[in-house]
Amino acid sequence: MVDSRRQTRSRPETLVRRKEIIKVAAEVFGAKGYAGGTLVEIAEHVGMTHAGILHHFGSKDQLLLEVLDYRDETDVEDLEERHIPGGAELFRHLIRTATKNAERAGIVQSFVVLSAESVTDDHPAREFFRSRYETLRGEIERAFRSMCDEAGVAEPQKVADAAAAILAAMDGLQVQWLLQQDAVDLARSTEFAIEAIVSAVLHPQPAPLA
Repeated sequence: MVDSRRQTRSRPETLVRRKEIIKVAAEVFGAKGYAGGTLVEIAEHVGMTHAGILHHFGSKDQLLLEVLDYRDETDVEDLEERHIPGGAELFRHLIRTATKNAERAGIVQSFVVLSAESVTDDHPAREFFRSRYETLRGEIERAFRSMCDEAGVAEPQKVADAAAAILAAMDGLQVQWLLQQDAVDLARSTEFAIEAIVSAVLHPQPAPLA
């Protein structure tokens, strides 16, 4: 029979250990990709064995998914109920996230590398990223719709295009910033892109470029 008191005492230590492994795994996967980053290397960084990592996570695929969940949790950890807001506040949150990302290159790098890898066949994070982008597009579209209703604007396709464009701009700027941080201001460039896209939806110009 398992001693429940022992479980209670050891659980906080286990959670701390798991978080340590996840943080190291994020750095390793960010530097070497999912295929190149091995459990052996991760284990060495945290002073464990390969078997020890598997004891905590079961498989490399599961560790990867927990790394991705951890990355997303850091984006909403300071928000009420840990959920992104709606309406205009959502866009302000995205800009604040870019400002925060400028101080955590390791997390940004792991996201950029793993999201790019996820488009390959049978990648274990493919469904995670597909679902993530679908959810985020939906959240942004809802924010746009609430603002469009107030402004008397209603163009569903433009709203859908704008939602995808905002995510693309944010992700693309992260790549440029990682490659040359002294040339790209991540926070300022992200703010410019989001404000420009929001303005194009709410205050469309009569003469588009195309």
